[in-house]
Amino acid sequence: MKLTVIGGGGVRSMFLAKSIAQKAKPLGIDELCFMDNDAKKLGIYGTMAKVVAGLNCPELRFSLTTDAEEAVRDADYVITTIRVGGDDMRVRDERIALDRGVLGQETTGAAGLSFAMRSVDALVGYCDLVRSAAKPNCKVFNFTNPAGVVSQTLRDLGYDFTYGICDAPSGMLRSFEKLYDVPEGAAKGELYGLNHLSYFKSITIGGRDLLDELIENDRAYAETDLRYFEKRLLRERHAILNEYLYYFYYREKAVENILRAPQTRGEQIAEINRRMTDELSSIDIETEFDKALAVFEHWYGERENNYMAAESGVKRQTKWHFDPLGKDDGGYAGVALNFIRIARGGTRDSMILCVPNSGAIDGLLDSDVVEITCDIVDGEAIPHRFGKVDEQNLELIRRVKVYERLSSEAIRKKSRTKAIEALTLHPLVASYSLATELVDAYIEHNKAYTGEWK
Repeated sequence: MKLTVIGGGGVRSMFLAKSIAQKAKPLGIDELCFMDNDAKKLGIYGTMAKVVAGLNCPELRFSLTTDAEEAVRDADYVITTIRVGGDDMRVRDERIALDRGVLGQETTGAAGLSFAMRSVDALVGYCDLVRSAAKPNCKVFNFTNPAGVVSQTLRDLGYDFTYGICDAPSGMLRSFEKLYDVPEGAAKGELYGLNHLSYFKSITIGGRDLLDELIENDRAYAETDLRYFEKRLLRERHAILNEYLYYFYYREKAVENILRAPQTRGEQIAEINRRMTDELSSIDIETEFDKALAVFEHWYGERENNYMAAESGVKRQTKWHFDPLGKDDGGYAGVALNFIRIARGGTRDSMILCVPNSGAIDGLLDSDVVEITCDIVDGEAIPHRFGKVDEQNLELIRRVKVYERLSSEAIRKKSRTKAIEALTLHPLVASYSLATELVDAYIEHNKAYTGEWK
């Protein structure tokens, strides 16, 4: 079986390679290809991934390429994790919004529209290559942000072999497993909503529902990403919240904290990645891997400990370490690999994916892409039926879903009008005049990538 990663020159490539290599034999993966159109980054981070894969599974055939058609040829599964325009475009995406007092976060905030404007055209090209060169039933797992808008647009364009994936829900479950000192996979969750806007209705370990207990557990607020919320909010919502809901429930605090911080998250990551890449450029990755790993651990640790720190004022204090041979927690590769495990094993099991609603949540269209717990049956994802959900939770989901629908239409038609309608309805913008300014700025900002909009 061949698995291809589009965007294999990203700084998180080692994590992907480790996850895949450790599960390659039981899943039947014998060929792994990392592709990126940035030859320099592929030479650094792709080579680090290759070394890690070799340490974990020497038999795995691993290749690096800048040729997309070569990468997807005869692939059984493809993971897309691309950043069109690089870190510098992300920085400007966010600043354009912040300059107008609007949250610029690249998935949940207004900047997500700008990122999606660039991402979709590139992903369409890769999806067309998958149709022409990959195996007939090849599945594409998209991790490119903003996963909600991107997944909706790809499905609206007819690419029904694509699934949006995110490691936030599985990461939350894993943090609860560590809290209760139980094995990986012991925690199960019933989750509904949208990407980065989702609610756990129940969380079970050993068949016991721990939702109410977790909401009252003070350790959970100290040791997991419940740290971003107040206990009374979770009581009122009677759910465990995706950490990105911080931006909706604490909007003014997030914007105030970001504007007060010396750097935005995008600016911080851009600087960290630039300095890390500069240091790694002078190292022969394959012969001096330990030296390269020490550089990577230093800079990536800075990135991890500052996750959501500017927005929330809460900084992680954990010393970050990457063990190339340690047991892997999965990350977003783990989401894709879990699908492959279930589909290939011929068993019925559940997992969380971004898929069409298909009647799962009352009040949404069947075609609306939602993030939801699914059963994987005969290689297809069947969302669990939630029916009528909490009215306040649904109201926020529906508002953002309408934004995503209109964003999809705007991107597909390159329509300025639809883009303005989308941002006008976005609850973190909620202004026609601001939406107009933002859309015009983003159209100009992305002109080199998207061409003219009508």
